[in-house]
Amino acid sequence: MSIKEKIESVRTQFLAELESFPDTQHDLENIRIKYLGRKGLVAELFAEIDNVPTDERPVIGEALNILKIELSTELKARLQGEDKGLIVAEDHSVDSTLPGKVPPLGSIHILEQTLSEIKDIFMSIGFHIAYGPEVDDDYHNFGALNFPEHHPARDMQDTFFVDDDTVLRTHTSNVQIHLMENEDPPVRYIVPGRVYRNEAISFKSYCLFHQVEGLYVDKDVSFGQLKGCLKYFVKQMFGPHRKMRWRPSFFP
Repeated sequence: MSIKEKIESVRTQFLAELESFPDTQHDLENIRIKYLGRKGLVAELFAEIDNVPTDERPVIGEALNILKIELSTELKARLQGEDKGLIVAEDHSVDSTLPGKVPPLGSIHILEQTLSEIKDIFMSIGFHIAYGPEVDDDYHNFGALNFPEHHPARDMQDTFFVDDDTVLRTHTSNVQIHLMENEDPPVRYIVPGRVYRNEAISFKSYCLFHQVEGLYVDKDVSFGQLKGCLKYFVKQMFGPHRKMRWRPSFFP
């Protein structure tokens, strides 16, 4: 049998098996492997090209490529038809009149929710939001904030030192220094963020907590404006009837 006859024989045999309408996609996959697999019948025909006279090879090569494309196209169409049939069958088994299932939704963490509320309140009266490094140098965390060299806060019992001149910030005040170094007045910011203290971990204390502080630098800024901002915040955050007390405090 010549190679041309073999090509026609493979085509006829493939179509006959395909028309037998395999019951499952598994059957179709077996047909694909038999004819189009790496060791399939089409691959065997391609291997016989070496035995074809040189002047006939282009014609035989083209015929084999056409065969491969035809078989692939027919098989793909049948596979897609099987997929659609499966989808239709599944659709008939579903009662579309039944109520749907609502997937569970997550919620924002209480800390993030609280910080968002705080930021919204201060932004409503003209403050901007600033963030800064949680790992900072000694100058921005202590020196520029007038903490003397032997201040207790610098002690390793209270502060996490990365190295001799680098710490995990103990307050968000380090961002105030960065802001004043890089911006001209008027400066009006709040600084929310995480801060770190070398505390014993217990039910009432932790080595990490969240802090929000404000910075307002401008001409003719008064203590009354500070009280006004804080009073507005408290009433917005905790309710309009919340009473406030003002007590002086001193941090050495």
